[in-house]
Amino acid sequence: MKKLFFAVIALASLLMLASCSGGEHDDLYVYNWGEYISDGSEDSLNVTHEFELYYKELTGRDMKVHYTTYPSNEDMYAKISSGTSNYDVIIPSDYMIERMIEEGLLAKIDIESVCEKYGAECYYDYIGEDYRGLFYDPENEYSVPYTYGRVGVIYNTTMVDEEDLGGWELMWNEKYAGKILQFNNSRDGFATAQYMLGADVNTTDPDVWRSVQEVMLRQKPLVQSYVMDEIYNKMESGEAAVAAYYAGDYFTMLDINEDLGFYYPERTNVFVDAMCVPAGSANKEIAQLFINFMLSPDVAIANAEYIYYASPNSLVFEDEGYIEDMGEEAMEILYPEGFNFAEELNSYAYRNLDADTLELVNSLWEDMKITGGLPADVYVTAAVIAVGIAAGIAVIVIRKKRRERFY
Repeated sequence: MKKLFFAVIALASLLMLASCSGGEHDDLYVYNWGEYISDGSEDSLNVTHEFELYYKELTGRDMKVHYTTYPSNEDMYAKISSGTSNYDVIIPSDYMIERMIEEGLLAKIDIESVCEKYGAECYYDYIGEDYRGLFYDPENEYSVPYTYGRVGVIYNTTMVDEEDLGGWELMWNEKYAGKILQFNNSRDGFATAQYMLGADVNTTDPDVWRSVQEVMLRQKPLVQSYVMDEIYNKMESGEAAVAAYYAGDYFTMLDINEDLGFYYPERTNVFVDAMCVPAGSANKEIAQLFINFMLSPDVAIANAEYIYYASPNSLVFEDEGYIEDMGEEAMEILYPEGFNFAEELNSYAYRNLDADTLELVNSLWEDMKITGGLPADVYVTAAVIAVGIAAGIAVIVIRKKRRERFY
């Protein structure tokens, strides 16, 4: 009994010491794309650290932001839908938001009420009207727009001939075999072929998806690698010559490699990435405070300048300092004159596909990357036959290497 008494006293003392030393703090788990927030590098604003300071000033409590990244919407979805993650803020793209809402994976948000409760200035009203009430969240209940943009083609001006520029066909040009990078996710990857063909990226016709896979198979021998964040090193170093990717990231690569160029094909994906709170978040109010903080002028401008994506926040796109800092080329690419956002979004944005179509698309994608489009058992049978022949007679069998990467 005496040992138990002293053990309880010791434990209580430890808890008091931890409290006095400030060891207790609130936690926020943010899950975002790579290279998608101002992080303090190169004299930029360290947004997560600034939020920790802001939260302390607002509430008197210490805050710790746990920040991790994902390479694609599909990777993020897999983590959230598994039910094993504890993230509080995520930044999916439009079609994925639509899907997650339908599956009950996102919580409703009310930024204004949370700001009122904590006595914080609310910045939601600065989101432009053109970027509200969009197809994936028509009542603005589950998301707050963070950035928007389009997909284009990045190329090395010293390696690609000017007469080959202009369309998606460059990605299938045999002249650049072994120097082409393709998206490492099914929607973006297949879409490059669909836009080139003038096909509907949201079709539910299985035959159309199979025909698109055939086009991707014709491209496969030309592809150096299927990439997401790996694109930065490959294009910056000159290891690759051609890549499809998001416009904002072109400028990040251009900072390192001045030989890079960019263009939009006639038809291409238009997307919105928005801040959301997963339904399983344990810190929904703090998450909404963070989202509101991301909309505040200094933070929103710092993020927009760091990641080079177009902003739906009028505190950003109307700011003269931001416009000057970005420069003429960046403003022309990110905010092109005559660009009708709503019309382009409705025409070319990805929509959530039904379960059967999603299963088919993912199956075709994996099949394309792993087996080259033929059923796996065909290759197993062929291997068995080859081994049997080799045992009887001397034969040389040359096999093409296949990349076995999964998105």
